[in-house]
Amino acid sequence: MQTRRKFLSTVAGSLAAVPFAARALAAQPQRRKRLAIITTEWRFHSHAWHMGERFLVGYPIRGKWHRPPIDVVSAYIDQTPENDLSRQRAKEFGFGIYPTIAEALRCGGSKLAVDAVLIIGEHGRYPNNEIGQKKYPRYEFFKHVVHVFREDDRSVPVFNDKHLSWNWDWALEMVETARELRFPFVAGSSLPHTWRMPSIDLPYAAKVEEVMCVAIGSVDSYDFHALEVIQCMAERRRGGETGVISLQALRGDAVWTAMKAGSWVSGGWDPKLFEACLSRSQTLGQPPTYSHRYPTDEQIRQFVKDPVVYRFEYADGLKATMLLMNGLVGDFNFAARLKGRSEPLSTLFYLPPNPNVVYSAALMAQVEKMFLTGRATFPIERTLITTGLVAAGMQSLAAGQKRLETPHLALRYRAPRESTFWRD
Repeated sequence: MQTRRKFLSTVAGSLAAVPFAARALAAQPQRRKRLAIITTEWRFHSHAWHMGERFLVGYPIRGKWHRPPIDVVSAYIDQTPENDLSRQRAKEFGFGIYPTIAEALRCGGSKLAVDAVLIIGEHGRYPNNEIGQKKYPRYEFFKHVVHVFREDDRSVPVFNDKHLSWNWDWALEMVETARELRFPFVAGSSLPHTWRMPSIDLPYAAKVEEVMCVAIGSVDSYDFHALEVIQCMAERRRGGETGVISLQALRGDAVWTAMKAGSWVSGGWDPKLFEACLSRSQTLGQPPTYSHRYPTDEQIRQFVKDPVVYRFEYADGLKATMLLMNGLVGDFNFAARLKGRSEPLSTLFYLPPNPNVVYSAALMAQVEKMFLTGRATFPIERTLITTGLVAAGMQSLAAGQKRLETPHLALRYRAPRESTFWRD
């Protein structure tokens, strides 16, 4: 097994080279793939409902209803609240629910009996650690899956919902293990894959000076989504990804002080990027009876009761700001300042409303492709960086909003030129 220093200097794409898994998948091209779902809970609006059910009922794409050539054949459900749907879905679609992850992967037999694994460690009643991170058992689920792979001397593609783990060392171990056993492994959320308005990407190999996302939500949850918005764009810049060297989280009055600073070097951010983000939002806050108006600084402070900001810097000098502004916006908005361009590049990462939430289909379409081809469809290093940024943000807040050095996030990789967001 390689050293961690060697891993941190590895270029992305290594997980795409999976000849063992590819040969295993290609050996039976006509047989429908068999999928195991491993999840914390399966209820209305849970992530198992969002994602797992795409493989039961399909999803719309380009004016047609697509039904994946994949059968859900087994599931492990860690918790079953009163509004549990897993038993109902198992009866309706004919898959088995097993008491352990190993039994689910083996479908009650003695050997691995599935072609792919969907790990969804989100929602449910789990404790927080001392700095407020929810201790979802994603790593533990992954370890159980890998134990079966090792015992049965066979591995299959694995998807992990959202960030890899609340524990950085465990997250890194997950990626290293996938490399060691040479199975395709991707993770993350729907944000990099959903529609954008306008339908644009950061120009590949562009020179980028500063990036921003203004978003909704709370820390240790929606901060991950906003960080993915930033990372899936920033990774396309000239020179490829170089990793993050420092982060400082701000909360409350410190955010308003930073907003007044007027620039990154003064302790804030580029106000033109902030304006571009707000100008893309479809949910911009307004006082009662107002029409669509750009809010004043005073109104912003009135709307947002608990602002949170992560300011972080990349090894190549790129500056980034993530702002969670509940009450000001209810969506995810991105802006970037490109060298030689007078106006910011900006877009809205569009999430259609409940109950149809087709954005989860945008993510599952990429996961389905990996399950069928045996090749990772986007870089796992993206999720590794955003996993580390979430943890660093929580640690900075817990340390009194202290600036933290992040040498462990010095991850270098090159993103593929072709983006994976939906355009039609």
